[in-house]
Amino acid sequence: MPELSQENVHVPFRRVLVTGATGLLGRAVYKEFQDNDWYTVGCGYSRARPRFEKCNLLDADAVRAMIQEFQPHVIVHCAAERRPDVVESQTDAAIQLNVSAAGNLAKEAGVSFVIYISTDYVFDGRNPPYDVNDTPNPLNLYGKTKLEGEREVLRNNMGAAVLRVPVLYGDVEKLEESAITVMFDKVQNSTDLISIDHCQQRFPTYVKDVGRVCRQLAESRLQDPSLRGIFHFSGNEQMTKYEMACAIADAFSLPSSHLRPITETPVGSGALRPHNPQLDCSRLENLGIGHRTPFKQGIKECLWPFLHDKRWRQSVFH
Repeated sequence: MPELSQENVHVPFRRVLVTGATGLLGRAVYKEFQDNDWYTVGCGYSRARPRFEKCNLLDADAVRAMIQEFQPHVIVHCAAERRPDVVESQTDAAIQLNVSAAGNLAKEAGVSFVIYISTDYVFDGRNPPYDVNDTPNPLNLYGKTKLEGEREVLRNNMGAAVLRVPVLYGDVEKLEESAITVMFDKVQNSTDLISIDHCQQRFPTYVKDVGRVCRQLAESRLQDPSLRGIFHFSGNEQMTKYEMACAIADAFSLPSSHLRPITETPVGSGALRPHNPQLDCSRLENLGIGHRTPFKQGIKECLWPFLHDKRWRQSVFH
């Protein structure tokens, strides 16, 4: 068999490993690197096969073997338990994934540049916006586990980066995959009055934009080895969930009169959330990193497959 020439087989020199590649953010990060001349390997667990490598991140030997075999230049650690109410009810499992696995991955990474995805929930939301040097004060167990994960990563890997991001949305496989997209059925079902939170301030952020930030940060690090520590990235449109729901309705030319704002947090509404954990993103912006897709544009791109009334598609997208 003749040897393949370099012209018809191109193997990118730069290698990246994406954990949690089956999840909402992980899929976007994986695609961003793959589409931009990186040799990209993703790993997952229960949903990994056949597209991604299967690896139990709680198994230190398996993690070590995966890293030694692939020898990535960059590791983007997206895998996490990111649902605050689940963390409250399954705390031990969440600590294992959000803290222990993260610390071990950072330790085994060796010379690989680790980007640990964290959250705006490390702040209490009482005095925004929050700079990368501001003191965290998480209100719920989810925020506490992610903060401990940050500390474990930076303790085990001095050259690592922490990227804090807020509530995310994107190309979901099911609407329940994001706290934003899950509202779409309620928006479309205009026969019932729906009450939606109009108190907590959020900054919806498109996972495609986060993926781009991860790639740009990785490429900047290859040029400047001193780049490390904590970074913030966020969408710049401040909205409550009620305002997001109205914006979704408007994006699809749907009625919103059935949506009712709730201005007080209901009793028994789950894990405590910060009122306004707005992130100051100037450290990344000073590096020229960070593209923001307008919310209505991004939400239209990712929700149109879930539109009930197909007649709207003609008017909305053509």
